[in-house]
Amino acid sequence: QVQLVESGGGLVQAGGSLRLSCAASGRTFSSYAMGWFRQAPGKEREFVASISRSGGIRYYADSVKGRFTISRDNARNTVFLQMNSLKPGDTAVYYCASALLVFTTARGVESWGQGTQVTVSS
Repeated sequence: QVQLVESGGGLVQAGGSLRLSCAASGRTFSSYAMGWFRQAPGKEREFVASISRSGGIRYYADSVKGRFTISRDNARNTVFLQMNSLKPGDTAVYYCASALLVFTTARGVESWGQGTQVTVSS
């Protein structure tokens, strides 16, 4: 397993942008598909985006498609989530996740980060 630490969350106005980072340590980063989930207050954790080990396959939730971009830098053991055109509905704690195969659900996720808060004001 890998250990995951997120950063980059914060408060932003609607229409603004944020870039989340997730630094991984432990076993070989490039052996894992990576992704992001989010959980808003009173709601279940939901899938946001994922990227395959090489970066060649990316999946997005319909709610973020066209606004968010996931990428990874295997040399730096880091995965990113660029979030543009943010909406108040994007407000949530964002969690980094790793799995052996690229994913669109939490099934198969082996490691989670501690989460980073993103708040979008109207």
